[in-house]
Amino acid sequence: MSAERPSLPPVRLNSEAELARDALAAPLLVRAVRLARWAGPDTRVGAGGELVEAQLPAAAEHLGLAADEDGAAYASEAWRLAVDTGLLDVTDPEEEDAEGTASAGENLALLTGGSPQDVLSIWLDGLDAVHADATAPVLDDFTDLVGEDGSIDFDALDWDPEAEAEFLDGVLGNLYLLTLADNGAGEGPVPLPALAASMIVPDDMGEPTDDILEQVSEAMMRLDDQFRLLEPIGIVEYRPVDEALMVEEGEAPVDAVGGDEDDVTRYGMVKLTPLGLYGVRARMLEAGVDAPAVGDLADKGADALLDGIALYPESTARAEVKLWLAGYADGPVSAAAELLAAARGTDEGGPLRRLHCQQALALAGPEAEPAVRAVLGDRELGGLARVWLAEHGAADVPAPPEDMIFWLAIDTIAAHLDADGELDELQGLIEGLSAQHSGFFDEVWRVDHPATADVLEAMGRLHSDKKAAKEARKAAFKARSRAGG
Repeated sequence: MSAERPSLPPVRLNSEAELARDALAAPLLVRAVRLARWAGPDTRVGAGGELVEAQLPAAAEHLGLAADEDGAAYASEAWRLAVDTGLLDVTDPEEEDAEGTASAGENLALLTGGSPQDVLSIWLDGLDAVHADATAPVLDDFTDLVGEDGSIDFDALDWDPEAEAEFLDGVLGNLYLLTLADNGAGEGPVPLPALAASMIVPDDMGEPTDDILEQVSEAMMRLDDQFRLLEPIGIVEYRPVDEALMVEEGEAPVDAVGGDEDDVTRYGMVKLTPLGLYGVRARMLEAGVDAPAVGDLADKGADALLDGIALYPESTARAEVKLWLAGYADGPVSAAAELLAAARGTDEGGPLRRLHCQQALALAGPEAEPAVRAVLGDRELGGLARVWLAEHGAADVPAPPEDMIFWLAIDTIAAHLDADGELDELQGLIEGLSAQHSGFFDEVWRVDHPATADVLEAMGRLHSDKKAAKEARKAAFKARSRAGG
């Protein structure tokens, strides 16, 4: 009976203006911009577009970094990002062993004079570049890969770029899901061991084996390196693994997954930033993943709105409806009329659409009354129209015919069954509706609603009164016989 569930819950993103400000404040992008503005006619570039080693100390000094190995590495990283994001244009040297030049790229002006979308587009290019760096192979000794003829033996790397990228994207996807868990209640930092284990430990495994624990530890240390690289682009807040916990260089203790909870923060803690939510979602959308966001439906028709929010959590459904109503140009009466028209239908998704229509109309305000009154005689909508009018204190509301009362009861329970709500709430609804009319089960099985038999069977399972549950099961049998099934 239920609608198809989206693969991910909807995310509430900050506005593009807020996200663009966060992007411009990302430390790595800040350094890239400063170097792009610093570069001039005398800047010397190598064959791969990199800043020549002799100029790295000056670049580091311009960034306020120490003119040492670490400062040079940070300057080189920022330079690469400036090139990768179009903040810098580099020209290759015309001759071997010569040097190229660098000049400001078109995107440099866009960061200050462009729209928030322009800024975010440049930042996403930067995220892609940093992601590629984070999944690049770790080279302990590059000379071991160079053959006698000077060629590089890539097979000796034992590196699968697609698998590495897929693993990191999987980790970021799990972090995204954990952030959205319980309607955003999971926005705190996640322990790195738990994140690594989510990718390694099978769901049906009880106590992890030593081999699995070792794989988790290896994944942790790889992720530790990767999150250190990702943090400066603004995607995560990261507390690295405490180096005092290392057993040997490049290893973490194998008891990291089941260690003392008081010490769990020492094994690394990571949290997606609001900009990170935006960036991870953008990567998922590019990969074809269904990753809805509040606001996606604001410019769609009422049919798309009601279908789209069918399985949203209540708070995000309300936020989506508010945005839709705010953007409706023809006023609340027309908006309400379109919602009501979209709510009609005897298909399986109809009851849930009508439930969400009723909730949406509650946000439309009393101005919607003319559109609601217009459907009082409609069998599918007349019941919810009367409920709405009563809740708004309207006068002269005609009493509903008896068959409409029963039809609304079946439709309401069917909607809540599809919504997968709390069992206690569903049980209370079932018992409340069936108690409102004496002889309820003697009459309700005759209701010409496609969900009648299914609803009565559910009432037979969930009603706490044994006598009423038995009556519901009998009524369900009559309904199936009446429908020829």
